[in-house]
Amino acid sequence: MAEVPPGVKGMNDIVAPEAWKWQFLEQQARDVLEAYAYSEVRTPVLEYTPLFVRSVGEVTDVVEKQMYTFDDRDGKSVSLRPEGTASAVRAYVEAAQWNKDPVTRWYYIGPMFRHERAQRGRLRQFYQVGAEVFGSGEPSMDAEMIAMIVTMLARFGLDAGALEVTVNSLGEPDEREAYRAKLVEYFSAHQDRLDDDSRRRLGTNPLRILDSKNPEVIAVAADAPKLIDELTEASRARFARVRALLDTLGVKHRIDPGLVRGLDYYTGTIFEIKTTAGELGAQNTVAGGGRYDRLVASLGGPATPAIGFALGIERALLAIPDGAESYEPALAVFFAPMHAAALDFALPIAHRLRDKGIRIEIEHRASSKPGKMLGRANKLRARAAVIIGDNEIASGNLTVKDLATGTQSEVAVADLESKIRQLLD
Repeated sequence: MAEVPPGVKGMNDIVAPEAWKWQFLEQQARDVLEAYAYSEVRTPVLEYTPLFVRSVGEVTDVVEKQMYTFDDRDGKSVSLRPEGTASAVRAYVEAAQWNKDPVTRWYYIGPMFRHERAQRGRLRQFYQVGAEVFGSGEPSMDAEMIAMIVTMLARFGLDAGALEVTVNSLGEPDEREAYRAKLVEYFSAHQDRLDDDSRRRLGTNPLRILDSKNPEVIAVAADAPKLIDELTEASRARFARVRALLDTLGVKHRIDPGLVRGLDYYTGTIFEIKTTAGELGAQNTVAGGGRYDRLVASLGGPATPAIGFALGIERALLAIPDGAESYEPALAVFFAPMHAAALDFALPIAHRLRDKGIRIEIEHRASSKPGKMLGRANKLRARAAVIIGDNEIASGNLTVKDLATGTQSEVAVADLESKIRQLLD
């Protein structure tokens, strides 16, 4: 046999039964999002690189270290999308969406790409459920979005007690700039305890030091000034309103003063949701997001308040307790034709029933024995088996075996659909 070309590291195949669990999660996400009046948007996976540099931030880890960037055949720099918000904002601006709807609610489900060390719950091609709201700057929108994500996770099967919702406020850009100066002053006095990455960030993006995973840096950051202490009364009041509305919606949460998120476009409310459920280990953040009220204008649109989130599908799947096999839909009927003529007889019958939405598998291998076919029907968790041989072809009455009870009955072809539905009920 020829050598199989390997798949790209960190970019995985998804096959049954895992694919059934993916479909369950995606459908639950769609149901929740559409209940909140979001509409789907589909953006390309490939964008011109400046879109991400200008929106995500030139000195972020995503842009500096993780993007898949290359020149296309026209010599223009393009990148596989590392996140969904920038593409959604570009689509919003190009469509002049504000002229069509004062408030736009979009959601998307699809792959993102970051070249980082592949590990459990963190892949190079990973999938997200995301949503963006353009045109509403109300604190109630912040609270509604966070509560919606908690509802979505509950629909996935995650217990509320296994979730931790953390919130923070980054304030307005001028507040953050004043805070940045204090942060630089503090960390400059402790440079000997910072790693190389944090020393570099000191001159470019000091807020990112707060997000370091280095234990020594975390210890230094614990005593750093808190951004929330630098907010104006207006920003504090807005953040308090968000928290009060979360309480009204029954969302337990806490303030995390060190929460900064990894992208430059955030302003005001930011949030993360972690879970202790499943097999995530240290990588237990399943969703996060926040407000980005300056991004639309920075990419050529009018001043537009906006907020969004992204939920990692792989991480959510690892947190869901049930195994993938339990999500595979049961087979309604297994057709077991005894020979080639019986297969020819069975095919149009199965075709008509499938057209009515009945899930059917039919055995096409002429050499299969009756016992082997019924064994496969049981393995597929079929509710019934339809056995077709010479007698069934001659009489027009099919042998239907109830695989739950083991009983058999003869059913006319015209009555087969009603018999199957009776068994399924």
